[in-house]
Amino acid sequence: MVGAYALRYALDHPAVKSATAIVRRKLDISHPKLNEVVHRDFADCSALAETLCGQDGAVFCLGAYTGAVSDAELRTITVDYPIEFARVLHASSPGAAFSFLSGSGADPTGRSRMPFARYKGKAENLLLAAGFARLYIFRPAYIYPVEPRKEPNFSYRLMRAIYPAFRSLFPNQVIRADDLARAMVDVALRESEERGGQIFENHDIRAMVEAIRLRNA
Repeated sequence: MVGAYALRYALDHPAVKSATAIVRRKLDISHPKLNEVVHRDFADCSALAETLCGQDGAVFCLGAYTGAVSDAELRTITVDYPIEFARVLHASSPGAAFSFLSGSGADPTGRSRMPFARYKGKAENLLLAAGFARLYIFRPAYIYPVEPRKEPNFSYRLMRAIYPAFRSLFPNQVIRADDLARAMVDVALRESEERGGQIFENHDIRAMVEAIRLRNA
């Protein structure tokens, strides 16, 4: 949902000379800037070492919904996959920026009763210790899909139905998928002197999107 928008934004961005999409199945798009790499086993990203060599930044959006997979699978996808990818990325491109899609409520202490919150917090902790010069952790609240899709469960169907009213009442609890993607790509493209890890909550992401709009106005 977010990764597709991130790729589109990167391909359209004038500062991006080329974009490598690492996917589990082939994309139905063609673009002169696009380098598509099919990789199905994210538990082992060793084969991506050459692909990830010389990259300036990466945007990691792979994830799963709670309830859509078993608890063991959720932990594997939420923790093991991004950490394995980050390991190979940092070894191949030590100076690369890394934008990671976490989630609102991520609990780095590991005390939350919600598996999603514990696993996202665990992933954040491991990424912060991975040695990236520039690490950007995004914690969006409800991500509005923008384009019609089959919602994963009843709560998401309900949220989509009441989204206009919910957005008006609680603007800092929602973010459009395309806006989130734009912020994740944009921050990775910045030539920033800031080093270390930065965590962006939903209100921070909304402010970043507004800043992008003002720059492009």
